[in-house]
Amino acid sequence: MTETVAVDRGGFTLNAVVSGQGPGAPVVVLSNSLGATTGMWAPQRAWLEATHRVIGYDTRGHGASGTPPGPYSFEDLVADALAVMDRCEVERATFLGLSLGGMTALGLGLSAPERLTGLVSCAARADAPPPFVQSWDDRIAAIASGGLEAIWPGTLDRWLTEPYRAAHPDIVAALEADFLRTTPEGYGGCAAALQSLDYLRRLGNLTMPVLYVAGAEDMGAPPAAMEAMAAATPGADYICIPDAAHIVNLNGGAAFDAALAQFLKD
Repeated sequence: MTETVAVDRGGFTLNAVVSGQGPGAPVVVLSNSLGATTGMWAPQRAWLEATHRVIGYDTRGHGASGTPPGPYSFEDLVADALAVMDRCEVERATFLGLSLGGMTALGLGLSAPERLTGLVSCAARADAPPPFVQSWDDRIAAIASGGLEAIWPGTLDRWLTEPYRAAHPDIVAALEADFLRTTPEGYGGCAAALQSLDYLRRLGNLTMPVLYVAGAEDMGAPPAAMEAMAAATPGADYICIPDAAHIVNLNGGAAFDAALAQFLKD
């Protein structure tokens, strides 16, 4: 059974989708990339539902969630994640996030470790070097003059490899539709959070099992950066998936699913 849940955040609402097993089953919470929705996790939700209660939510400013005034911080995004868990009466879960969602996972693991049984951070960074900060200023300027449509082609180039795009036009179309649903205020608010990213120096404080997943062709969260994050995290696992770009759960296909399934089993 699939249920849509509205999560009141005092002035706006987060959209969450709950499916799979009932209360008492292990829980996986899904957090999306900037510019995507919880729909990006459809392939993983399909098989996770057989054994887990699966809760995905649209980040503020994305999909069917509301857009509060920005800018946002990772403290805001972590509070949203906890609000989703509280609304769904989940005490502990494995948190699976990609890009912005993967960084939210790190923030959650650092600020509320007692709420996590495990943490999977995909295609993410833990710091914000100057070129990274500048890249977000450039995108915000492009949106101001041309809307979200102005940055979609470049986003798609970073998200998926060309062979994958050519072989999966239906997935590309769905991602584009969800990207263009993102509000400019929501995109800019989340970009501000990314520009203040400062978790790398604290990764040694993570206490739960952690898996980092990189795409070998990812320009936004390069494998070397993610490997350094894993080295800084006690006992963390790390995998780099070949021939995959930023949206590694889609572009990485079976290899991604195998790594996630093994982590959950362990």
